[in-house]
Amino acid sequence: MANYKPDLSCQSKFIPIDFSAQIIPGTFEYALAHIIDNHLDLSGFDHWFDNDKGGAAAYSPSVMLKIILFGYSRGYITSRRIANACATNITFMSLSGDVQPHYTSIASFVARMKDQIEPLFTQVLMICDKEGLIGRHMFAIDGCKIKSNASKEWSGTIEELTRKEATLRRASQRILARHQAQDGLNEDEINHDLKQKDKLDKCAKKIQHFLANNKDKIGSRGKPVKSNITDPDSAKMTTSKGTIQGYNGIAINDDKHQIILQAQTWGSVGEQQTLKPAIEQLKKLFDKLGTPDSLHQAKFTADSGFHSEVNLEYMATTGLDTYIADTQFRSRNPLFKESETYHTEQEKRRLKRSKGRPRLFSREDFHFNSTNNTCICPAGKSLWLQSKCIDVGGKKYSRFTGYLKDCRACPLQKQCMRNTPQSTGRQVQFLQQSEQKVSYSDKMKVKIDSPMGRRQYSKRLGAIEPVFGNITVNKGMNKFTLRGQEKVNTQWQMYCLVHNIEKLRNSLH
Repeated sequence: MANYKPDLSCQSKFIPIDFSAQIIPGTFEYALAHIIDNHLDLSGFDHWFDNDKGGAAAYSPSVMLKIILFGYSRGYITSRRIANACATNITFMSLSGDVQPHYTSIASFVARMKDQIEPLFTQVLMICDKEGLIGRHMFAIDGCKIKSNASKEWSGTIEELTRKEATLRRASQRILARHQAQDGLNEDEINHDLKQKDKLDKCAKKIQHFLANNKDKIGSRGKPVKSNITDPDSAKMTTSKGTIQGYNGIAINDDKHQIILQAQTWGSVGEQQTLKPAIEQLKKLFDKLGTPDSLHQAKFTADSGFHSEVNLEYMATTGLDTYIADTQFRSRNPLFKESETYHTEQEKRRLKRSKGRPRLFSREDFHFNSTNNTCICPAGKSLWLQSKCIDVGGKKYSRFTGYLKDCRACPLQKQCMRNTPQSTGRQVQFLQQSEQKVSYSDKMKVKIDSPMGRRQYSKRLGAIEPVFGNITVNKGMNKFTLRGQEKVNTQWQMYCLVHNIEKLRNSLH
C-alpha cells in the first residue's frame, strides 16, 4: 500500500518577512525606490490635499509612484491589476510598505498627474545626465502607434455619424413596428426585442449627444477627419497589424544609452506636424540641463514619416546635422535596386494597396523633351500641349494631354488609365526647367544618398527602434487605459519614465 506524506495545508504558519530585504540592489525595483526616495522632489503633489486639520490621511505620492511605475514595468497597466498585486505580490508589498490602495485611488492618481509628470520626467533625465548616460552625438525620433481605450467602431466624420444615428433609429422603429403587427409573440421574444430596442436607442442617444456638442475636425489637408465618440482626441491609425483606434507616441532619444529625452502623444495629427514641437521641447530640455548648445554639435535622424519641405526648412535653422529620409530613399539605394526580395515585397505591398490592380504608367514613363516642349507616351503617341504654365504650389508646370482617339484605341490603355477615357485622354505634367529650384528636399536627397549620409542614417534603426520594442513588447505597455489627449500623454510619459529608470538600475548604488 502507498504511503504519502501528510497534507498540512490546513495548518497555520507564521513567516516573518523583512520588506527591505525583498528589494535587491541591481534590480529595477531597487533603482525605482532609490530614485523616488532620495532624488525626486515630490512637493508638487502637496497642493492636491488639504487634510492636515480634518479628513482621512492620503496615500503618499512616493508610494503611489512606486507601485504604479513598477506595475507598468511588469505589464500591469490597469489600476485593478496594480491594486490586486499590492495585496498578493511581495515585491509590491515591499515597495508600498504593505499599503493597499483601492484601484479607484490608483486610477485617480494617474489621471491627475498631467501637471506633475513633466517635472518628474525632467528630474530623472537630470539624474541620467549626472550618471553620464545621455550622449550628445546623435538623436533619433520616431513614433509608436498604440491602442487607446476606445473602440474604432465609434469613429466617423459628422456626416457618417449622422447617418449611423439615423440607421440605429430606423432599426429601433422596425422592432416596434414588428411588435405592433404581431400580437402573438411569446414573452421570451418580446423581452429579447425590447432589450435590443433599448440598446439601439441608447447608442443613438450617445451619437446624438456627441453631434450636439462637437463639429467636424479638419485635417492637415483641409478635409474633415474622423472623430471618435468615446475618445475624440484619438484617431484611426493603420499599422502593420491592421487598423487601430489609438495615439501615436512620439519619442526622441540619444544613441549612447537610448535614454528618452522627449515624449509626447498625438491623435489625428500627422507625424510630419509633430517634428517641430518635439525639437522645441528638446531645446528646452537642454536649457534645463545646462547645455543649450548641444543641438549645434549633434546629428539628428528621422524616417520618411517626418519628411516634408516645411520640416526640412525648419531643421536647417536648428543647427542640427539632419538626416531625414524621403519615401524614395530605399529605391535609390543600389543595394535595394539589385535585390529581388526587395522588389518582390514592394510589389506585394503595391498590390495590397491597389487591391490587385496593375501598376499604371507614371510621369517617368513618358518621354518629355524640354527643348521642344513635346511629350511622347509609352505607346509612342504624341500628346498635345494643353497648357504651358500651370501654377501648382508655387511651381510652374507644362501639362500635356493625349488625343482621345489615340487613348481609346491604345493597347496599353489598362496600364495607363484606371477607367476607359470618356471626354479626355491621359494627362501628365512636367516641371518647367526654368522654374526648377533647388529645394530643401533636393538638398536632403543629395546629402542622405552620399556614402556618409547612408552610414549616418543607418544608425537610426539601432538607436530608436529598440526603445519601442522594450516599452511595448518587453514591458507589455502596449495600450493606453485613459482617455483624452492630456491623460494619455501623461501615461505615455510614465511609460517612457519606466524605460529611463531601467537604464539607471546599474548606475545607482
